[in-house]
Amino acid sequence: MALVHPVRGQAVVLDIEGEQVLMRQEELDRLLGLRIASLTMEWWLTADTNVIDEYAYQPFGCEIQTLWLDGLHTDEARRVESAVIAATTQLPIPTHAVVIDRRGTSDPDDWDSLMLYDQAQVPRFPDVVIAQEPIVEKIMRATPGLTKESVGGYLTRLAPAFQA
Repeated sequence: MALVHPVRGQAVVLDIEGEQVLMRQEELDRLLGLRIASLTMEWWLTADTNVIDEYAYQPFGCEIQTLWLDGLHTDEARRVESAVIAATTQLPIPTHAVVIDRRGTSDPDDWDSLMLYDQAQVPRFPDVVIAQEPIVEKIMRATPGLTKESVGGYLTRLAPAFQA
């Protein structure tokens, strides 16, 4: 996956109407680094295959990224998921959680109170959640029948024991 479009040679940001706006990657990096506004950008698997990434900065020092994998083939979606998981286990800044919801069982915003504000309410469980231990324990208490596996560092993967 790359932020720079393989043919256009620039990053692609979506404006409020969903139109593509070309931008030098350095400028996109600068805007992301300012951490003052939400941005929606595209990651590229190929020149014709993209993943929409909604980036929202949270004022208390973290960010939320929602990647929309609509329209990807199953193998492409799994490649993106693997890349995200690999990146989160290697980042120097701790990741609170990664929620993988292939079936759309919950709205991404449903997870904010649990992941960011330390609330106990657990949304309907999606396909996979990878999270830090305090979050894992809350989810396991609220959702029986999950398997638990360390994925590296401080993150644990939760998934239903039997997935359809």
